[in-house]
Amino acid sequence: MATRTQARESVVGLLYAYDLGNQDIAKFADIILEDKKIRNKQREFALNLFSGTIDKLNDIDLELSSHLQQRDIDEVGIVEKSILRLSIYEILFTDLDKAIIINEAIELSKRLASDNAPKFINGLLDKVSK
Repeated sequence: MATRTQARESVVGLLYAYDLGNQDIAKFADIILEDKKIRNKQREFALNLFSGTIDKLNDIDLELSSHLQQRDIDEVGIVEKSILRLSIYEILFTDLDKAIIINEAIELSKRLASDNAPKFINGLLDKVSK
């Protein structure tokens, strides 16, 4: 059975594809999650995170932009941006524990993003959570 971490990693991949211009990725989300063996409660969790993030994308990007010091949102790497968008959605719009959300984001960034990403993501999400 998949874990929430694996579900979140799959959501980051979906958000990455979405940010690259594949807005139809939502139609294939079920198939992609099935291929990654994200099933049952974890699939529902992943789909809720993905659809919620997309639905609130404007609000999320405004929040993200407000914490980027002298950087434009387009200067943030796509993987980092996907992790941040997911995490900001979880912090602002779910009842999940903020410390767990931030820790998951840091761990995802260690596996998926650049070497400097964990520190950057930790600092930014800490600001968002306060």
